[in-house]
Amino acid sequence: MKSRLLALAAAAALALSVPAQALELPSIAQAAAAYQTPNAHLQEMFRAALLDTTKLAEVEPDGTAYVQTGDIPAEWLRDSSAQVRPYLYYAKEDPNIRQLLRGIIARQAKYLQIDPYANAFTLDYRVWEEKFELDSLAYPVTLAWSYWHVTGDSSVFTPDFSKALDKILATMEREQDHPRNSRYTHKELIDGKGRPTGYTGMIWTGFRPSDDACYYNFLIPSEMFAVVALDDMATIERQVYHNLIKAHEAKSLRDEVQAGIQRYGMVPVSKYGYMYAYEVDGLGHAILTDDANVPSLLSAPYIGYTSPNDRYYLNTRAFLLSQDNPSFYTGNVARGIGSYHTPDHWVWPLALIMQGLTADSQTEKQDVLNQLLASDPGDHLLHESFDPNDPKRFTRQDFGWPNSLFSEYVLTAFDGVNEIPMGQVSDLEFVNE
Repeated sequence: MKSRLLALAAAAALALSVPAQALELPSIAQAAAAYQTPNAHLQEMFRAALLDTTKLAEVEPDGTAYVQTGDIPAEWLRDSSAQVRPYLYYAKEDPNIRQLLRGIIARQAKYLQIDPYANAFTLDYRVWEEKFELDSLAYPVTLAWSYWHVTGDSSVFTPDFSKALDKILATMEREQDHPRNSRYTHKELIDGKGRPTGYTGMIWTGFRPSDDACYYNFLIPSEMFAVVALDDMATIERQVYHNLIKAHEAKSLRDEVQAGIQRYGMVPVSKYGYMYAYEVDGLGHAILTDDANVPSLLSAPYIGYTSPNDRYYLNTRAFLLSQDNPSFYTGNVARGIGSYHTPDHWVWPLALIMQGLTADSQTEKQDVLNQLLASDPGDHLLHESFDPNDPKRFTRQDFGWPNSLFSEYVLTAFDGVNEIPMGQVSDLEFVNE
């Protein structure tokens, strides 16, 4: 299995094309060139990471913008939203970046109207994969909200985007009761529709952010992200579209999902106290683990669901970064969370970065940075996963997401730049120990 994954990664790097010419964004080029630090290795890696999205994005004749994931010729709703987040730091002052971001948001709105169950599309608007991933509905909402939050530019909220919000909300509501209301099936799911579930108020999802099928179909990190996105949606409907009915509908669904997370998604563990499960089925079964892809349990404060010092999050974080977590791996070079999507015991830079972004001490942040620098196989880029004993063994020659997240990490953790929120969730009800 491991050799097959490595072979596929190598073949993808050789056979699949990426946009041939880098997108010209002078402010990004200037920011990369101006970045200087006594650590020459960090300087090289930050510059390469910040510029990476310019090599994968292109503005299209229809006014939209396309962002390829890397060495696969398709755009993921999740990846594209994450790949451009660092550019939000430069958007307020640079009209070219605002144009790019508006184009990305506009294209995502078209994708969602074509098929809200699809997670990835091609340049010519064909469905690349129809793996229903709840986070793929949440990411475009939070990207648009963050863009608006940073720039004050509400022009992204077009009639077309309003139709996309309608699709998102209708799909989420339908999947609250998947067995009764949904016609969605996929060959990778048990019997096409997944394992039995009980009604929880949460939203059923077929696949994880790793593109792997869920074992139990209430994926708590994605439910958390849905709460954030629905809160953002309610704000947009109320303040921009002035549609109080839709705002109330989004808010009501958000409250139902949140209640479901607190009732079904938290479990008592003797060593850690109450903590969040990774997946549950609403019938009493739960999986205690995490996956490197975001949203993850580790990323809960980053996505705006909770504060980094919340006791239930801290309980969960302590478990996730311990040997008790079956997806936590250690090696001579790095230690961190991996994914069932890649070889056993391999660490993902995405999870290392997320550990740093949610750390409360500069010592831990620096330790994470040192591991990330040590993971460089020689091309000064971050990859999908790597052998923590030998970083020259890795998957995905070209993978944009960890590079964009790395540049965001360096800016916020070491250069004093404020984090850009994905939402402003408040008044969440939590269980009591």
